[in-house]
Amino acid sequence: MGLLLTLVQLVVAVFLLAPEGPLSYRYTSLVQHDGYWFANIIDRGYQTIVPPINHKVMEVSNVAFFPAYPALATLFRSIFRVDTETALLITAQLAAWGFWTYFFLFCERWKLSSTLRFFGALAIAAHPAAFFLIAGYSESLFLMALIGFIYWSSAEGRTAKILAAFHGIAMSATRIVGIPCASFPVVRDLFSKGWSGLRDPRGWVRNYGSAIAVMSGAIFGAIFFFLYCQWRWGRWDMYMLTQSAGWNIEPDYLAVFRPSNYRWLLPQLNDPTQMSQMSMTVGALLLIAIAVVELLPAIRRSTELSTRIGIYFCAAVIYYISVSGVASLDMESMLRYEFCVHALIVLAFLHFLRQFRVPPPLLRVFGMAAAVLVSALGLSVQGWYVWNFTRGNWVA
Repeated sequence: MGLLLTLVQLVVAVFLLAPEGPLSYRYTSLVQHDGYWFANIIDRGYQTIVPPINHKVMEVSNVAFFPAYPALATLFRSIFRVDTETALLITAQLAAWGFWTYFFLFCERWKLSSTLRFFGALAIAAHPAAFFLIAGYSESLFLMALIGFIYWSSAEGRTAKILAAFHGIAMSATRIVGIPCASFPVVRDLFSKGWSGLRDPRGWVRNYGSAIAVMSGAIFGAIFFFLYCQWRWGRWDMYMLTQSAGWNIEPDYLAVFRPSNYRWLLPQLNDPTQMSQMSMTVGALLLIAIAVVELLPAIRRSTELSTRIGIYFCAAVIYYISVSGVASLDMESMLRYEFCVHALIVLAFLHFLRQFRVPPPLLRVFGMAAAVLVSALGLSVQGWYVWNFTRGNWVA
């Protein structure tokens, strides 16, 4: 099913929405913007002056992206003997297949009904930025590694923990936000085993040792990158310096608390910045709504919150760090970052819904109709963005 969804996304983008031309041209039109930077890293390796140049010139300073995605694309370029752009797309689309596979593995683990599986997948696929799963971007690799990390971290056995650590390494080597997400197993254990264990330091290893070990292993993807930067240029924080110098990114860690950053009016479809600003607002409303519902005493006692709390933690961390990072850019690209938050919220919400009995037929039909209408709207907007993206226009 995961492969089928990936192929459907790919067929719609390449055959229906990409610009006219030979098949190879239509296919590689999915590499735009950041994809060119990844291609530059693959072809030339990491290069920069110290300090980095104060504007975007990939031939001078390209240490603005984490290494996992270009490294894997380099491997697939050698294996399949394809050009760089095709290797980027193959890597992203294999990762998209992996993401959808883990999504359905969670559905199987939680014994979700076929109806919940269908509408859950639809809710993710209909997000306006879902096409980045198959584009030359790192979204699919990060999500595949993150969902895989969550899946194996919450499974029993030594093999599962080892697999979790490997997924975590890929996660933290793909995005800087993967570092705090590595705390998932610790957060999960704290809530499932209770906070009382913290009062006994001698029992920490027994109660939380496995989770701490997985977390420690998971952050090594980022640590290796930082050590490489220190060895190569004498600055472990070269990634942050390049982001600041070339992209004018100045983190604002209070951005989520500033009302002026939230947009409440409907954005113009042809204004990606407004859409990203609106996605910040939608993401905040979703997180607040979930917090309110989950904290209701009657629900909290009967819906296994400890199973979902770690997923909510990852969603909140990704949202907070993303907003803090792009606040200085008027929330540019937040639509793409919010997609990762959206996928996690949908996954957790499916687990939440499985706790309840099947609603009356009339209510069920109304809910399905509403979901279909909202998804149709999301797919329409996504189609417009794919059309623009494949023609080189900025989307997110």
